[in-house]
Amino acid sequence: MSHGFKEASAGIIASLAGFEAVCGNDSDARQNAKTALAGSRGLDVEYSAAYPLARAGDIAQARAIADALTKRFPLNTFVNRVEVPIILATIEIHRSNPARAVELLQASSSYELGEYAGLTPVYVRGEAYLQMREGSKAAEEFQRILDHHGSDPFDYAFAHLGLARAYSLQGDSTRARTAFQDFFALWKDADPEIPILRAAKSEYAKLQ
Repeated sequence: MSHGFKEASAGIIASLAGFEAVCGNDSDARQNAKTALAGSRGLDVEYSAAYPLARAGDIAQARAIADALTKRFPLNTFVNRVEVPIILATIEIHRSNPARAVELLQASSSYELGEYAGLTPVYVRGEAYLQMREGSKAAEEFQRILDHHGSDPFDYAFAHLGLARAYSLQGDSTRARTAFQDFFALWKDADPEIPILRAAKSEYAKLQ
């Protein structure tokens, strides 16, 4: 029984690491991910920790986990077609190789919007298109998240900002402002010092 609680608590901490990473709190993300891994090396915990590690720039450990998962679970469909591609694609975005990230995420396309894969592959692909300055393609990905937010409320919270950035790339200031405002409405009670919120406010101000 105690083992079960340990696994569950590690999973919660790993999920927190993911949230911190997307928010831009890289130090907290890395610390929470490592705390989670110290508590459990279960499949779900390892993936949930590797993703924020990749986002927060701990590329070596994220890649090591991805390689280990592939070796441990060579026949696991979700490991090899969802989890590992997400980790590797996130690493490529961090390395400024967004086209490679999009290529890697092709493996996940058949599983997106489902209960297990959720919307994370869509979100990461949207980020890759933003880095490629493909505003129209990025907007399509983030809009898919908004249209299917019940599949993954976590990524939904950030998709408005992704959409705002995509519209900005397209030069559509009107729709960009609306998307930014939708994002701010969701985050109206958030700590104003959260890096992603500060960045969004700065970007929004430039549209005025």
